[in-house]
Amino acid sequence: MKDKSIVGDLINFRGLVYSPTNENGVIFLFGKVTEDLNMYIEEIKPGFPDCVGRRFTGRGWEKVSIEFEYKSFHFKQHNHNPSHCDVIVCWEHDWPECPLEVIELRAVIKSLPNKPIERPDKATEKGRPGVEDHLKHFPEEVERLFHKFDEKVKEISDEIWRKVVRVPGVTYYSPERVFIYLDFQKGGLKLTLFTRGEELDGVKSFGYEKGGAKWGRIHLRHEQDVENILSIVRKSYELVRKAIKNNEPTGWYAEPEEEAEDEGEELPATSDGTV
Repeated sequence: MKDKSIVGDLINFRGLVYSPTNENGVIFLFGKVTEDLNMYIEEIKPGFPDCVGRRFTGRGWEKVSIEFEYKSFHFKQHNHNPSHCDVIVCWEHDWPECPLEVIELRAVIKSLPNKPIERPDKATEKGRPGVEDHLKHFPEEVERLFHKFDEKVKEISDEIWRKVVRVPGVTYYSPERVFIYLDFQKGGLKLTLFTRGEELDGVKSFGYEKGGAKWGRIHLRHEQDVENILSIVRKSYELVRKAIKNNEPTGWYAEPEEEAEDEGEELPATSDGTV
């Protein structure tokens, strides 16, 4: 009798047809998104922890020790020592009390571009544009406004860094995760900020119907408004740092957690990756 083939849910993500059903599948999928997580891998080895990598922090590449698990709670079941590891990479995060950062891949891939499989003889895409390549298509006022805003954002913390994206704009990282999507517009800058589900002055929330429950939007059109916007950006940065500390999801489809009754009590721990 032939062995029965058991597969996970259909995801069709970057050449992986079905979701992982074991640790090996997690490792393969992680290899598909490592660059999106601003990481590179130095070593995958036997024993604990499984992997040694580095993650960009804005100041350089920080060493991170990684353990792969199908579910995050397996880390505890395997009696691993949390003090010898930095990050758990898993398909499903089911350990709310986890003391480590968790990258839950099923949440990460929801917000990442999914390039379809193409013929090997198809022409490759052009290289990623630089910020000046984008700005040359916009008025000089927008260029000045962006450079002033960009300078002020970087003054908030030396760990904040940015990535230029193909759609005319940039993303700002905290350094682990995106907390601002900035789009260039003819009349100024459109900012989509992480709010953690909280109300921020002047920021329009997206609500739940289309995702983005933890995100909001505000526009910057005049240089004299930069300082006011910067106070909102600082708050967004503080909120994403708090969410990371509590292992909360920060992605587009993440729903806000209920606030703990005691301010000193950490919220239930869940996590995702990105970009």
